[in-house]
Amino acid sequence: MKMDRILPFAKNSLIKAVKPGDIVVDATLGNGHDTLFLAELVGELGKVYGFDVQQEAINATKKRLTEHNLNDRVSIFHTGHEQVSVKIPVEEHGKITGAIFNLGYLPGGDKNIVTHSETTISAIEQLLKIMAPEGIIVLVIYHGHEQGAVERDDLLHYCQKLDQKKAHVLQYQYINQQNNPPFIIAIEKR
Repeated sequence: MKMDRILPFAKNSLIKAVKPGDIVVDATLGNGHDTLFLAELVGELGKVYGFDVQQEAINATKKRLTEHNLNDRVSIFHTGHEQVSVKIPVEEHGKITGAIFNLGYLPGGDKNIVTHSETTISAIEQLLKIMAPEGIIVLVIYHGHEQGAVERDDLLHYCQKLDQKKAHVLQYQYINQQNNPPFIIAIEKR
């Protein structure tokens, strides 16, 4: 297949926006794959701020970072991503070049603990205020469960209404696949 699948598209979008030494956000730590990717992307002088409400996700992420000796590049917060502008130091505001959200539930975790549109939209609004111009927010939307469908609809509605003078919004999705495959909304701050 020559077209990027969903997760490679997400990573390639961040590669275009983030350089060594940059500040980035992993808004949903999950099992630490994106955190590790971002820590490698920002290099020795960069910083990753990670958020998750589940201790299980934090433990998995710390373990993955330790295995690659990259803990020093990452600050992890055991709280929701709606705390992003409070938890990231003010001196970093205006310097964030990338952020990623993997929405839904923790793979292999409790499927009753899911992301919600209210907190996700709050985090997006905060990030758009504290990101650098041309910073990119990547939302990977897993909507194959009841709350995921609600979050999908709310996010699509919210993103379609973002002022085009403030942000470019892209939807990347395969439209002929079964079983509600994930899709991406990418938001680039202007």
